[in-house]
Amino acid sequence: MPFDRRFFAVLLLASFALTACGIAMQSPRIAELKDNPARYHDRRVQVEGVVTSSWGLPLVPFKVYRIDDGTGELTIISQGDRVPTRGARVRVTGRVNEVGTFGGRAVGLHVREDRLRVLGH
Repeated sequence: MPFDRRFFAVLLLASFALTACGIAMQSPRIAELKDNPARYHDRRVQVEGVVTSSWGLPLVPFKVYRIDDGTGELTIISQGDRVPTRGARVRVTGRVNEVGTFGGRAVGLHVREDRLRVLGH
């Protein structure tokens, strides 16, 4: 019987660890972020999509690009040196923020990029 208890304890611990990982890193669709920005405000998320536009200016400390996951477009703010080119498929990890709210709607909803992974073109 001691083996059964240890096995159960390990299984329970693994279950808690996986649940914690799922809570810590959410991967919502862009439409979900836009529909319920308060739920994700200042939370770390991972979004994936195709870059629709990108721009940056020399001497400006950040770059901006937009991605589309098929449910909507989202602005990504990056402090990296380069931004992905239009048409690149990317996975972005970062924190959700907005410039403000107006009439109960998020204005300037964006993700501040912590990590960018280019998946292909």
